[in-house]
Amino acid sequence: MYYTYILYSKKVDRYYVGYTSDLEERLKRHHDHKISYTSNRGPWELVWYKAFDSKSAAYACERSIKKMKSRKYIETLIRNFKQEISSSSVH
Repeated sequence: MYYTYILYSKKVDRYYVGYTSDLEERLKRHHDHKISYTSNRGPWELVWYKAFDSKSAAYACERSIKKMKSRKYIETLIRNFKQEISSSSVH
């Protein structure tokens, strides 16, 4: 399984978009300051993710989000994700 994910930092009010095959380990690396872009900008919160069967699909999703260059688009993804989570936990 592969994942595209979005992190948010309140400290710098920025989003970070990435992809990985091990979401838990990747988040640990972000929090342990082992990823250069995120090292001094955290703490980071996982605010969105999507699972894929292939690395190429996860990478394509990451590229698509980054190409949008839109904070509004990212925040819409997050809002929809939170709505899906809350509606699935109600059932």
